[in-house]
Amino acid sequence: MIVTSVFKNGDFIPNKYACEGQDINPELAISNIPDGAKTIAIICDDPDAPIGIFVHWVLWNYPVTDSTMKIPEGLQKVEKLPNGAMQGYNDFGRIGYNGPCPPKGHGVHHYHFKVYAVNTFLELKGKVTKKDLEKALSGKIIAQAELIGLYERR
Repeated sequence: MIVTSVFKNGDFIPNKYACEGQDINPELAISNIPDGAKTIAIICDDPDAPIGIFVHWVLWNYPVTDSTMKIPEGLQKVEKLPNGAMQGYNDFGRIGYNGPCPPKGHGVHHYHFKVYAVNTFLELKGKVTKKDLEKALSGKIIAQAELIGLYERR
């Protein structure tokens, strides 16, 4: 299960976590992580983008420390985090998280925060994208959960 204290599943994401605010990732609380999970991977994307699915965050190898854990707010926008976790490129062409930023007047967009419990550390190098991460995750996911937030620019 994945939740955040800043919005409920299906509710609006506060501006702080979008391009109109501080553009930082929200804290995510992950629970019921099964035994055997070594790392967490996260993909956040927007299927409502005019160009098709738009990727906002790619993260992997976040170490599992317990069956309940938190991904802190405002992770650095760097490839390698201090705990050994890695971040790839989003569709803004940047490393790390960039929040909701739909075109003005395009209506409400849905942002899917997908969390995967992974049974191993993933060996990924280079300019890693969502597609690369999904390929590496194949056959290694032992549990997954999703949180959906909404955002609209007027």
